[in-house]
Parts: sequence; C-alpha cells; structure tokens
Amino acid sequence: MRVMLLHNAVASDAAADERDVLVQVEAVGAALAASGHDIITVPCGLDLETLMARLVAVRPDAVFNLVESLGGQGRLIAVVPHLLEALGVRHAGCPADAIHLTSHKILAKRLLLQAGLPTPAWVDEDRIVGDGGGDRWIVKSVWEDASLGLDDGAVTTGGPAAARALLAARAGSAGSPWFAEAFVDGREFNLALLDGPDGPTVLPPAEMLFPDFPPDKPRIVGYAAKWDPESFEYGHTVRAYPDGKTEGPMLAQLERRARECWDLFGLRGWARVDFRVDGAGRPYVLEVNANPCLAPDAGFAAALDRADISYTAAMVRILAAAG
Repeated sequence: MRVMLLHNAVASDAAADERDVLVQVEAVGAALAASGHDIITVPCGLDLETLMARLVAVRPDAVFNLVESLGGQGRLIAVVPHLLEALGVRHAGCPADAIHLTSHKILAKRLLLQAGLPTPAWVDEDRIVGDGGGDRWIVKSVWEDASLGLDDGAVTTGGPAAARALLAARAGSAGSPWFAEAFVDGREFNLALLDGPDGPTVLPPAEMLFPDFPPDKPRIVGYAAKWDPESFEYGHTVRAYPDGKTEGPMLAQLERRARECWDLFGLRGWARVDFRVDGAGRPYVLEVNANPCLAPDAGFAAALDRADISYTAAMVRILAAAG
C-alpha cells in the first residue's frame, strides 16, 4: 500500500519530548517499508489547507497517524484524525473521538466513573468528584502528555485545600489548564494493547519501580524520569515485569480493566492503560493513552518484545486495523 506517515512538525530547537516523534517516524517507517509498503512521510502543522492538498496529491491508501499535537498544543491532537475522517481517508490508530475523549483527562475520568471503572478522585472547581481523597494530591495537565509538569512539586500534602492552592499557583503556566487528582500511594502498572483480527491483545503488564527513592520523594514517573538522562529519576525509575504465577489474580484484574477501557473509549490500533494499585490491592485507572509512544526504547515496544511479537509485525497489525 501507499502509506502516508503523518506526524506533527517539530522545530529544530524543540524539547526532547517533542523530538521523540521523529524517532517514532523513523522506526515505524522502516518497519512498514520492510513489509513492502511505499512510505511517504509528511509533517503537519496548523495549516490544514496545505495538509488537505497534500492528501489529495498523494492519494494514500492509508495514513499512519503519529500526530501528537499541533502548533505545540496537545489539546489539538484530535484535529488531524477528525480531518482524515471528514475526508474519508483510512487511518491507522485510534479514531478522532477516542483521541479527544482520552486526551482530556477530566472528561476521561468522568466517563470512567460513569462506567463503574475505578479512577482516583479529583478536584472539580469547588467539589471533590469520586470516592476517596485524603491528604496527598497530585496536580496534572488536563491536556498535555509526556508527563509535562510532573515533578516533586506537583505532589502536595494538606488535602484538597492545598491542592487548590497549587492549582492557583500553576494557573497560566506551560501545560495549563491543570487539575488535581488524589494521589494513590501504591504500585504503578501499565498495560499495552495491540489490535488484531480477533480484537485487542493485552501485552504483558509492566510495573514501574523506584529503587533508592528517598522515603519522602514521590514515587511518580515524572518528566525527568522520561526525558532527562542526567537526572536521578531517569536512572532510578525502572520497568519490570511481575510474576504471573504469584500475582495472577491481580494481573488478571488489570487485564480485564484494560479491555474494558478499550471498549469504553472505542480504541483502535494500539493503546496503553496506566494503573495504580493501592495497599489493599485495589486498582485505579490513572490514564487511558490512545496512540502512545512507538519509539523502540519506549514501553510499548518493550511490551511487544516481552510478548515475543516483533516490532514489524505489530506495525503491520496496526496498519491492518486502519479504519
């Protein structure tokens, strides 16, 4: 097939989290080319008329959507798949509605709560939504991914009042708007899902470990842990794989919840669901990630390797599921 590999344009001075999409483009393009497909790589920005003209000129059989933002704005991530669907262009990856619903973290949490899927409580204006709360809260960007703004200062004690004060202090800063979520002090897992002819395959669950973190340091996968190789967090945030024999019931529950998230949001192609499991063994859905990072050193590729699925075979499966 003639496949257009579509990604957000990246400035020469962009930060590491923005440049990462170029790594994905190279890896996905190489995998599909090795499978016999004709690859045309196209960066896009806010000029949608130019993109439409390029689509008409190239007439791809399918688009592989790697767009993560437009004009540096994560909240615009669904614009391109909406355009592709309006033009009737098949594209690999999640549908536009699924991308919008999962990218708006508060909207996603409302839908999870309505569906009976456990997610940490959050502060919505002057009230707390959901069960729980307690003393510790974490402030997150509503729209942005890549752990933007997640650092030790994003975690606060002092209950909802302290959370609201932190929200006020961060208002207007890069990553705005922000929201506050109850901090689940427990184990962190993520489960990747890969589409297939018989529905999604849930790949082996990964657990994020935090060896040698000081007792008072929040155990979170923050921005530094992902993007700053010189940081303490980068070297002390480790991906591991739990023993299915000893933790089978808990892992089975996570897999069931991940499949429920896939169905709830209408995901397609590939996705990842992030969880926290508290001290009583209760899992909470933190985020549902549509079209997560496909870089060869990222968690999705690691899960493929753990499942003994080649990277190339996975990209072919994602392309075959295009809609």
